[in-house]
Amino acid sequence: MVLPNQLTITRIILTPIFLFLFLMNAPWMKQLSLVIYIIAAITDWYDGWLARKFDYITDWGKFMDPLADKILTSTAFFAFVIIHVLNFWLVLLIVLRDIFITGLRIYADYNGYSFTTSFTAKVKTFLQMAFLYYLLLVYTFDTVEYLIVRYSDIFNILKNPEAIQITLIIVMLATVGTGIEYAIKNKILIKRMFSFEAK
Repeated sequence: MVLPNQLTITRIILTPIFLFLFLMNAPWMKQLSLVIYIIAAITDWYDGWLARKFDYITDWGKFMDPLADKILTSTAFFAFVIIHVLNFWLVLLIVLRDIFITGLRIYADYNGYSFTTSFTAKVKTFLQMAFLYYLLLVYTFDTVEYLIVRYSDIFNILKNPEAIQITLIIVMLATVGTGIEYAIKNKILIKRMFSFEAK
C-alpha cells in the first residue's frame, strides 16, 4: 500500500466526514467541513503528483483514484441538493455522466486501452470545481457571524437562487455534452473494447 494509495483511501474516508459536518446546524461544523473538503481535494492532487514523480502507479490506484475523486465531488453536489440549493435532477445528470465515463475509463485501463482527455472535458472539470468551490465558500462563510453582520447584502446577492440555477444548468450541459462527445470520439475504441465490432 504505497503512499498515493493511502491518500486515496484518506480521501474516501474524509468524504462522509465532510458531508456530516456540512449538514450540521452548528456554524463551526459547517466551517470545519470546508477545511475537510479542501484537505480531501489536496490529497487528490498530491497522490497523483507522487504517483507520477516516483512511479508509484498501481492497478489499484488506477481504479480507486478516479473513483475516489468522483465520490468526493458527487457528495458535494448532493450536499447542496439536501439543503435545497441545487436541483436534484440536474445534479443527478451530472453525477451519472461522471460515473459512467469514469467507469468506462477504469474499464479501459484495466483492459490496456487508453482514452485521451479532450480540452472540452478539462473545461467541464474546471466549471464543476469552480462552481462547487463557489458554493462551498459562500455557504460556509455565510455562517461566520462577523461576515453575516457586515456583508449580509453581499451574501444575499451571491446566494441568488436564479443565478445559481442558471449556472447549474450550464455546468450540467457542459458535463453531459462532453460525455456525449467522449462517447462519439471513442466509439470505435469502445466497440473494440466490448467486442461489439463485426468480426
